[in-house]
Amino acid sequence: MRSEQFQYLGVMALCVLITLPLEFVLGARVYRRPRRLIRTMLPTFAAFVAWDVIAIRLDHWTFSPTYTTGWKVGNIPVEELTFFVVIPLSALLSFEAVRTVQRHGWLGALRLGVFGRFLSPAGRDVADGGTAARRPSEELV
Repeated sequence: MRSEQFQYLGVMALCVLITLPLEFVLGARVYRRPRRLIRTMLPTFAAFVAWDVIAIRLDHWTFSPTYTTGWKVGNIPVEELTFFVVIPLSALLSFEAVRTVQRHGWLGALRLGVFGRFLSPAGRDVADGGTAARRPSEELV
């Protein structure tokens, strides 16, 4: 394999590396709620996979063997499936980080992110001493 064949996967890895700190530095809280994350991403993933299966089958588009590994699931390159996970995840991390900064300001978001923002078993924020219950509108999805 040539190094060019890993460019698509490399770009996806960079997207993850660039947005991953938003979870930990600004307290985006996307990875900390895996069930909500899956429920959010699954419909998008399914729709794009169906779209790609049809478009590839109809020869509406193809993928360059120069910049992809050749590994496929059905007729879809692994890189394309990775795209369907990484790009929505990066967007979601960005959205939640912006929302955290809007809600708490930069210093508050950094405090929540760097020092951790977890929900106690009772469903209350540890960051605020566990006194304020979260409103449903503050949750993902």
